[in-house]
Amino acid sequence: MESGQQKVALQDIVKQIVDGLGYDLVEIDRSAGGLLRVTIDLPWVQAQAGVVQIEQFVTVEDCEKVTRQLQFALEVDAVDYRRLEVSSPGIDRPLRHAADFERFVGQVVDITLRLPIGADAAGQVNAKRKKFRGTLERVAQGETGWQIVWSDAPALKPGQKPGKKRVPPPLQAMRFTLDELKDARLAPIVSFKGRSQGPGSDTALEQSTDAAP
Repeated sequence: MESGQQKVALQDIVKQIVDGLGYDLVEIDRSAGGLLRVTIDLPWVQAQAGVVQIEQFVTVEDCEKVTRQLQFALEVDAVDYRRLEVSSPGIDRPLRHAADFERFVGQVVDITLRLPIGADAAGQVNAKRKKFRGTLERVAQGETGWQIVWSDAPALKPGQKPGKKRVPPPLQAMRFTLDELKDARLAPIVSFKGRSQGPGSDTALEQSTDAAP
């Protein structure tokens, strides 16, 4: 079993390589069978006023570059693994840092609280509820945290249109801080109009320790 000290050492090694190559380290995962999975992303630069920020995405070439450097570094540090997979975030990209939340304002996210919400003033939300899906928003200027806005309307089936007489449930909002979160991810919403290279795109490269660097 991997000790806490070994996990920290691995995290430091991988982060140093990924950061040094100009990428962001999103996640590290070690699974059964010796698979070491490293998820990377391109750094996000907030657009200045009046400037349109063009979103760019990790390519296979980016994954190859990181894979080569990681294979060398992990061999030098005698890290035990059998296969290395370097990939871009998938459609359920984790959100871990304040910059992630700032980057994906306006996107639909899934959040899980560490503790149940408790009874709200209007009694509209189950006091034991921890999981929410809704649109990520900033709170008012000068206030702390973020908020998620959602409606508890039942999801429509593909191709189904809402009835004209249907009265949608009111929107609800909940404020939260990052310390209150157990997990936060982009909601894995798939478009049936064709795959797009948006935040949910996924690029991966896998190499075994037997492969030439």
